[in-house]
This record gives sequence, structure tokens and C-alpha cells, in this order.
Amino acid sequence: MKFENLLIISNTFPDKKNTFIGGVFVKEQLNYIRKYFKEVTVISPVPRSLGLKEDDKYCKNYSYENVKVLFPRFSHLPVAYFRNRLGDNYFKAINKLIKKKNIKFDLIHAHFTWPSGYAGAKLKEKYNIPLIITTHGYDIYDLPFRNELLRKKVEYALDSADYIITVSNNNLKYINKLNIKTPVRIIPNGFRSDLFYPIPKDHARKKLNLPTNKKIILSIGNLVEVKGHRYLIQAMKGTVKQRRDILCIIVGSGQLKRELEKLIKELNLQDHIKLVGAKPHEEIPLWMNACDVFVLPSLRESFGIVQIEAIACGKPVVATYNGGSEEIIKNEVGILVESKKSEKLANVLNKALEKEWNIQKIVEYSKKFTLEEISKKILNTYKKVLT
Repeated sequence: MKFENLLIISNTFPDKKNTFIGGVFVKEQLNYIRKYFKEVTVISPVPRSLGLKEDDKYCKNYSYENVKVLFPRFSHLPVAYFRNRLGDNYFKAINKLIKKKNIKFDLIHAHFTWPSGYAGAKLKEKYNIPLIITTHGYDIYDLPFRNELLRKKVEYALDSADYIITVSNNNLKYINKLNIKTPVRIIPNGFRSDLFYPIPKDHARKKLNLPTNKKIILSIGNLVEVKGHRYLIQAMKGTVKQRRDILCIIVGSGQLKRELEKLIKELNLQDHIKLVGAKPHEEIPLWMNACDVFVLPSLRESFGIVQIEAIACGKPVVATYNGGSEEIIKNEVGILVESKKSEKLANVLNKALEKEWNIQKIVEYSKKFTLEEISKKILNTYKKVLT
């Protein structure tokens, strides 16, 4: 099966060196799909910020293999009136670039309903090209329900598509609340099996200069409210009471860094919790292999690929009931707990640390989520709209 030209539109996309990793899951998925196309063009418009925002600072046009990645700039004010015009600004920036560079495409795949999906719908209307939209999370369970205008724009985008892909049954429930008739297929996110796999724990710890005589709990995610780090930090107070050989490492950056550092100090947990900042994506498998238990304390997740990556490294996962994790975490690979319940989380973390896990069974479970398997399902969806 060989296609001609694919146009990918995404709200975010990594730069050439993956320094800026926004939308890294889109790039990783594309790296498996691109071989089935003659040419692939990725367009990820970036609002001008005079270099203040990460994507504006790092994202410069680049090419690799048969892929061209373009970051057209456009002017946009992040206030209510202009926020509702973001999709139109996306479309104008993309369409201008298509005309300027004479970009040819036979299929549009837009990631996120807004603004990329909306811009994709406008492009379909203009060029009469098939459109697939992938809904990932907040763009379907939150944005359409903020106000009537956004709901209508999202409904227009989704109803214009030839097919909708969404990553979880939880997302599907929100799609079903909208007035659309487009067929929907659930295809979860996938992980790179060439990057995430088990390596000896002591080797990983040595590479990262981590202690070998501690039980390490690892969490990875942006330091924002929805990721629930404050509840994990509070839980560590109870966990440390039960055993002192605990080190909790939180990988990620974000606006709550100072607030979380203050909470750690207030709880006198400086020796047991370390905020190590954001790390390159290629380094994440080392951190996962260095830990004993991975924890995802999120208040809301659509899917949570990070927990699949941990499972692929043979690590048990403690996750909250957050909308996405309950579709992934089964008894043989982890334990689920209520969100925002620090005392319960503390008890479950200790339970997970004490349990004898079947590592081989954990790794085996991850194999249905490899990007090789997920890409086959996406390509099958492409085939449905192109033939």
C-alpha cells in the first residue's frame, strides 16, 4: 500500500533536535506512517511571541527523509475575542503557505479538533481533499463545552471530517454529546519500542547518578494543576512514615515549580522528593528503568502514553481514576486509586512497592500499544477514505 502526499496539521510539533517536544507523539507516530507516502508536509502554525514562547523560539523549518516541517508565524492576541478566532488564523496561515510553496496533498490529517481540526475543515472545503481529525484530550472533553461558539466550531470541524480518530472510550463519550455524524474509530496512542524497553535498574541509576539503596518512585509530567503533583507530594508524607528508604523523582517543568518546591519544604520532604526539571525525550527511558514504581497522579487524562512507556520498561504503574488510566491499568500491570486522595495514594504506593510484580507479564502487556501496531490501524483508516 503506497499513497501519494500527506498533509499533517498539528497544534504543536517538535523542532529538529527535539529540544521543544510539544506534540512529540505526533512526530513519533508520523515516523512510522511516512514510509507509506511519497511526500509528507507538516504544518504547525506558531503565534508570534518575539521569541518568548518555547515553540516560537525553537521551531524553525526543517526536513528529514521524505518529511518537510513548516512553522508559519501569525499574529494572535490570547484574549477572549481573538481566542475564538484562532482557528481562522490557523487556516489563513496554512493556506497562505500552501499557495506560496505550491504544496500538494491528497489527504489531510489534523491533530486536535481546535484549532488544527477546524483549519483542516476549512482546507477540505477549499480544496475538496479528504480529512481525518484525531481528538486527543482537552480538545474534545473540555473546549467544545466552554461556550456555544467553540462548540459550533468544533462540531463544524468534526462533521466536516471523513473520519474521526480518538484515543480512548472516555473521549468517545464526549464526541457522542456533540451534533456530528462522522464515523469514529478508537485508536490509542503508541510508544516507541526501540526506545522504551527494560534495561538493568542499577545500570540506569548509575548513568543518572541516582542512589542504588533507595526505592524510587517516578512521576513524569508538566508541572501544572491537572497533573496532580501536589497530591503526590502530600502522599509522600504518609509513604515516608511507613518506610524511610524512599526517593520520589518528578520529571517535568511548568508554572507550579515554585509552589511545589515550597510545599516540599513545608512538609520537610527535601531528602525524599526531587524536582529534576524537564528531560530530553530520548533520556526518559533511563529514568523509567531507574525507578521501582511509576505514578501518574493526574486529575484528568485522555490516555496518558507516559504510563504505557513505563509499562514497556517493565515498571508497575500507580495511577488515578482520571478518565484514561482506567482503560489501561489492569491488575497485572498496576493499581488504580482515587484522584486528590493523598492518604489513599500513600497506602497504594507502599502496596505497589511491597508487591512482587511479574515483570515479563508487564512488558508483554505493552506490546499491543507499540507504534508499529498503532500505525497499522491508522493506515487502515487512511485507506478507508482514500479508496
